[in-house]
Amino acid sequence: MDRLWTPWRYAYVTGAQTSMTRPGVPEALAGWHGDLHCVFCNMLAAVDYAIAHGMPQAEAEAAAYILERGKTCFLVLNAFPYNNGHLMVVPYAHEASLAALPAATATEMMQQTRRSERVLRAVYHPGGLNLGLNLGDSAGAGVAHHLHLHAVPRWSADTNFISVLGETRVLPEMLSESWRRLRAALAADRAEDAANDPT
Repeated sequence: MDRLWTPWRYAYVTGAQTSMTRPGVPEALAGWHGDLHCVFCNMLAAVDYAIAHGMPQAEAEAAAYILERGKTCFLVLNAFPYNNGHLMVVPYAHEASLAALPAATATEMMQQTRRSERVLRAVYHPGGLNLGLNLGDSAGAGVAHHLHLHAVPRWSADTNFISVLGETRVLPEMLSESWRRLRAALAADRAEDAANDPT
C-alpha cells in the first residue's frame, strides 16, 4: 500500500490555521508582534518588519511566499493551493469590494493577472486556468474582508478520487519550489517587458 504524506495541508484540513493568533505570519517572521486581523495585511507587515530589521528581502518574501510586489498590489502563492502554481493577486488596500478600489489599483490588478497567466502557462504548461474573485462569504471567499484574485492552473482530469472522496488535493511540488520557479519566471517576464518597452 502506498502512503501519501501532505503535512502542509494538516492545518487547513483540521481547521487549525483558524486558531493562529496572527493569521498570515509565518514562524520565520514571528519577530513582528502586531496583529492587523487580516492574513494579507499581517503578511505584509511581518515581511516589512523583518526586512527593516536586517532580514534579506528575498528571504522575508520567501517565508510568506510573496512572489512580487507592484505599486498597488502584490502576487503571492496560496498557502493552501488547489493545484501547484495557485497564486493570488492581492491589493495592498484592505478592501472587500472590487468596485470600491481606486481605478489605478483595479488596473494594476488586471495587469498583474495577465502577467500571472503568461507566467503560469510558461512554467506549468496547464491545459487551462481559472481566474477569479470570490467577493463575500456567500460567494466562497475564505478571506472576505480583503479581496484577492485567484489564478489556478488546471489540467484535464486534475480531480481524482482522493480530492472527490477524501476532500484532499495531491500536489507534487512543494510551495518553496513553486515560489522559486514562479519568482524567477516573473523576474524574466518583467525584464522582457522592459527590453521591449520603447519608452
